[in-house]
Amino acid sequence: MNWFLLILSGCIELGFTFCLSKASKAIGVEKGIWSVGAVAAIALSLFLISKVIKTLPIGTAYAVWTGIGAVGTVLIGIIFFKEPVSFGRLFFISTLIISIIGLKAVSA
Repeated sequence: MNWFLLILSGCIELGFTFCLSKASKAIGVEKGIWSVGAVAAIALSLFLISKVIKTLPIGTAYAVWTGIGAVGTVLIGIIFFKEPVSFGRLFFISTLIISIIGLKAVSA
């Protein structure tokens, strides 16, 4: 269950980065709405990870959480914000994914 919550927390963090990016480009009420979404997403994400680290090693949990955020944010940038795709970016994102899987495999 804790691994599920950790993955969920990382995915909610992606909502934070998406809302943050949208807020940075918006003005007026729309900026406020995206900003509220960003704050709500990061608050929920932090709440969940605070529950998870009671039973999982903090080093592993934090690495997985930030890894999900990093990989997901790069993919969101490519898919939604038309950021460039290159062999180097994809290669290093792949190594990050492999590292996250490795941490899961060696953690109790």
